[in-house]
Amino acid sequence: MTDIRVIYTDLDGTMVGPYGCFFRAEDGALTDEPARALLDLLAADVTLVLVSGRTRPQMLEAARIFGAEGYIAEMGSVIGWDHGREADVLRGAMPEAYQGTPAAVMEGSGILAELFARYAGMLEYHSPWHLGHEADVMLRGQIDAADADGWLSERGYGWLRVRDNGVLPPHRSTTLRPEAAPVHVYHLMPDGVTKGLAIARDLQRRGVTADAALAIGDSASDLEMAPYVRELWLTANGAAHGHMPALVASHPNVRISPAAVGLGWAEAIRAALA
Repeated sequence: MTDIRVIYTDLDGTMVGPYGCFFRAEDGALTDEPARALLDLLAADVTLVLVSGRTRPQMLEAARIFGAEGYIAEMGSVIGWDHGREADVLRGAMPEAYQGTPAAVMEGSGILAELFARYAGMLEYHSPWHLGHEADVMLRGQIDAADADGWLSERGYGWLRVRDNGVLPPHRSTTLRPEAAPVHVYHLMPDGVTKGLAIARDLQRRGVTADAALAIGDSASDLEMAPYVRELWLTANGAAHGHMPALVASHPNVRISPAAVGLGWAEAIRAALA
């Protein structure tokens, strides 16, 4: 019997493969290995919590489909539990003077238009998945996130951060310039909100220690979960990309699966249940 009580897992590029399909490997081939691993996880009575940049309604539906008890949506900004009956929206470092949700404040401030002008042809909305967000704005392109953060601070928006949430499949259609490849998904969101901090808050509410939790992901934003769990697994599709090897080296509790997307996810689940 495993002593892992909670598993936090990223969705896109980790648990699900191409086109968000749970039954497709990275090359598009059909596989039932992720489904078999999920059945074993549910049978072991381990709590499953989905973690993603998706919105609250999207996460609630995914949680129902996959049998998850809770979710962390919008990159750590929204926490749901008790099968969606309870939820919190976190504002992070957004100044108290601002009224409304962080997403509404950003949309109404004009800063997004300025950001798109600064990175013309290299950044755009991650349409249509950017719609319906409460706490972040979902973007795609190829920019230096640290450079963008510095520019935002100069413009008086030092409370915002650009977070990299991994690389899109090369077949995805965009209006970006060719040099924007590979296209990354970014989340513009308040500082002080991360997937890791959301996990810490969720574990505290559950009365579960970090040593009894495991996380699975595929991107730089998923590495933020590592300090708050016993072990973080990365699927192969994200672990070797770009600057990831250097980032991984700074987290001693990270394990890398040789398999990509769902097959790598299934390996992590098997290890957790062993």
